[in-house]
Amino acid sequence: MSRVGKKPIPVPEKTKVTMTGRVVTAEGALGKLSRSIHPDVDLNIEDNQVLLTVRRNDKKTKAQWGTARAVVANMITGVSVGFQRVLEINGIGYRAEVKGNSIDLHLGFSHPVLFELPEGISAQVEKNTIRLSGIDKEKLGFAASSIRKFRPPEPYKGKGVKYAEEHIIRKAGKTGK
Repeated sequence: MSRVGKKPIPVPEKTKVTMTGRVVTAEGALGKLSRSIHPDVDLNIEDNQVLLTVRRNDKKTKAQWGTARAVVANMITGVSVGFQRVLEINGIGYRAEVKGNSIDLHLGFSHPVLFELPEGISAQVEKNTIRLSGIDKEKLGFAASSIRKFRPPEPYKGKGVKYAEEHIIRKAGKTGK
């Protein structure tokens, strides 16, 4: 049995979860999200909690059970509280600024890099940190990883774009023994 899938998902007071067909919709203070779930996974909404069950008892269905539970839980958290991802920019002359719905990144290239933010994702820049926020965890993570890919941190000086909670293992240079 899936340990993740069998846990009930609590629904906050001002959040509404509905299911029509195979599409689950979560509506809350921050917005509305909807997503289709696997045909072998059923969803029951009762007493301010969501419980997922499976129709078949094979290995692939159990994997989809845990995945569907995590997706629905992230939808509920997103529309009620929201998600945030913080990136740090390290390097001399490296900087970022928000221009409308895009981020202008100066990362040591001969040209600035312009990154268009996906719909529903907002950004704030303070000194050397970029704070991305939104209700869809998948879009937020994809946007953060896309920004990080422009200039990943290098192991010698630590220059580049990294997640705030990420730890870069530093290497000694040629002179280090």
